[in-house]
Amino acid sequence: MKYLILKKDRFNHFIGLIAKRHTIMAPVSKGYNSYVFQQVTSGDEIALKYIPTIIPPKKYFMPQFETFLEYDKTWGENMNAIVDYEGMVLFGVHTCDIEGIQAINIVFSDRPKDFNYLARKSKIIIMGLECNEYCDEFASCSMMHNCLPDGGYDLFFTDLGDYFYIHVNTQLGDEVVESLPVFEDATGKNYIELGNLRSRKREVFKNEVGIEYQNIPELLRKTKDSPVWEEVGRKCLSCGNCTNVCPTCFCFNILDDVNLDLKTGRRIRMWDSCQNEAFAMVAGGENFRKERSARQKHRFFKKFKYTVDRYARYFCTGCGRCSRTCMAQIYLKDTLKKLKEEITR
Repeated sequence: MKYLILKKDRFNHFIGLIAKRHTIMAPVSKGYNSYVFQQVTSGDEIALKYIPTIIPPKKYFMPQFETFLEYDKTWGENMNAIVDYEGMVLFGVHTCDIEGIQAINIVFSDRPKDFNYLARKSKIIIMGLECNEYCDEFASCSMMHNCLPDGGYDLFFTDLGDYFYIHVNTQLGDEVVESLPVFEDATGKNYIELGNLRSRKREVFKNEVGIEYQNIPELLRKTKDSPVWEEVGRKCLSCGNCTNVCPTCFCFNILDDVNLDLKTGRRIRMWDSCQNEAFAMVAGGENFRKERSARQKHRFFKKFKYTVDRYARYFCTGCGRCSRTCMAQIYLKDTLKKLKEEITR
């Protein structure tokens, strides 16, 4: 573990050197308050100040469509397992998205281990980028304790004006910086400036909802039968936007894509959503969460209670994407506030 600085006038050179060796994915502006992770070759293409991208960088760890195997039944049962991955550098990942990657790492490392996911994960270098300011009114990273870095990256960049302060967190990160002649050792002055920034952030990044971090699971337990869920259900369109953009949603479906010869094809994994009406349907047509209110309640419990019980961590990172993309204007912070008001009356 060590600390370095990268002067801003060397940033383009740094990105250029990385691009010669790796595929770089970074946040790029697509218009007013719209950003996506895509391949870049120059530092000028990268948005260093951005609100969370439309789709989180989870898409590089768990692709929307992923081929598991290819088969040919022409002469018996011939199947070929596919493990598809690409080495890359993810630059500019915010702390909320780093937390999301850590969350799904836990899920796919749990038994039974998902070796396709783990193989892909091992080939991705994560370079984080600190948020010096609030994204927008939808963010709840302070409530979720995710506005400051807490591991999960190889390198972490903090913008301190005319230079970046860099935390080298892993051996892989150390190998990257050792191979690039663009860094300088950090000094005590740099560390003080970092501390001043973090102090200012603690004043600005306040708990947006007024619910203590450790009390959220108990809040949901007490409001399991709250009329708030019926209210949310009446608004919900079941479009699945909230789960499609979530950095920790990992539900998927398996589909056999058969060719016209009916003998060859492939088996693919594709994203699915607990907000789809058929998601909880089982044989015989029974649906355990037929009502939209039940599906919305399940989503909140999955983020704030079920995963806490199983993995001892929240699966909401505070990124605000679910609220930002909801066509029915169901806002996570507003829902939690209403639940809190109900038990404090």
